[in-house]
Amino acid sequence: MRAQVGIIGGGPSGLLLSQLLHLQGISTAVLERRSRAHVLGRIRAGVLEQGFQNLMRQAEIAQRMDREGQVHTGVNIAYQEDRLRIDLEGLTGGKTVMVYGQTEVTHDLYEARDALDGVVIDEAEDVTPHDLQSDTPYLTFRKDGAEERLDCDFVIGCDGFHGVSRQCIPDDVLQSFERVYPFGWLGVLSETPPVNEELIYARHDVGFALCSLRGPQLSRYYVQVKADENPDDWSDDAFWERLKATIPAEVAQRLVTGPSIEKSVAPLRSFVAEPLRWGRLFLAGDAAHIVPPTGAKGLNLAASDIQYLSSALIDWYKKGDSSGIDNYSARALKRVWKAERFSWWMTSLLHRFPENEGFGDRIQRAEFDYLASSKAAQTVLAENYVGLPY
Repeated sequence: MRAQVGIIGGGPSGLLLSQLLHLQGISTAVLERRSRAHVLGRIRAGVLEQGFQNLMRQAEIAQRMDREGQVHTGVNIAYQEDRLRIDLEGLTGGKTVMVYGQTEVTHDLYEARDALDGVVIDEAEDVTPHDLQSDTPYLTFRKDGAEERLDCDFVIGCDGFHGVSRQCIPDDVLQSFERVYPFGWLGVLSETPPVNEELIYARHDVGFALCSLRGPQLSRYYVQVKADENPDDWSDDAFWERLKATIPAEVAQRLVTGPSIEKSVAPLRSFVAEPLRWGRLFLAGDAAHIVPPTGAKGLNLAASDIQYLSSALIDWYKKGDSSGIDNYSARALKRVWKAERFSWWMTSLLHRFPENEGFGDRIQRAEFDYLASSKAAQTVLAENYVGLPY
């Protein structure tokens, strides 16, 4: 089997890259370790930056997103009982974000790849890259018990934090930068109307909370817990009690509770790998970097990687221009570190840190008060939240 570009990982990053390249006549093959049902069953956040929305349109898969996605012109930050609305649209010259679940993005991408007879091989086991420093790299894998080989010009690692791609880069080349936070998010999905039409990020002495939504009758809520918390230890009643104690009382009074249909704990970490290229191997998405979900940058940061990478590969195939692939790592990392900074700042502003009681609490209060009093500070938050330019 041969394709010009071999892609490891069938999540949004790999599928989006495959779609963009296919539309330019560049052949791809996507190898995904899990079944399609498993990939589509993942519950993930979906606050899409303006740039991600535009990339979906470029990939010709935005019809359902534009029809069903919810455009948000603002976002809310709460501290104890005080709530501040950040006017995203007004502060950024008209930019907004869109609430549209990552599961829906993935569904649209799979449908688009199928419509174009794109090669997506699910349940591809033991994917192994070879000869990445040569001009003729290839991938081996097992499918239905049979050994298979994919020859290609480039290998793209979109296989997540625990994938094989990053492990192929030698230790004396790869640098990793990481911060693990001492808490996680306990998330609940419930078939209840959202408590607010826009997201509310809340910091309280009890901890952090986020009020989010998926649709008119589907809400997603989070509260801060220990990183190793077992979600099974939390009854629905206990979760709703904690959430109500964490958000402002005027919001809690409007909260409609109900049975959870999904409950999980997500640990928080910041992580960046450098470089993002080694020979003919390129890293993108969670294989290259992780951000805490505060600020909704994970999926969006993966999209900017794909924007840089797709344009670089198109230039290489169409024009014989290698500058894009040669500069991919440096170019992508500049935006990665800006998103890491914003996600770290949001996390630092909104969470209770066990070691920061007293002085740290006062600093967080002062930071919120400054944000509330300064249009310049609100503009900085808004510009980062809607997404920095590609």
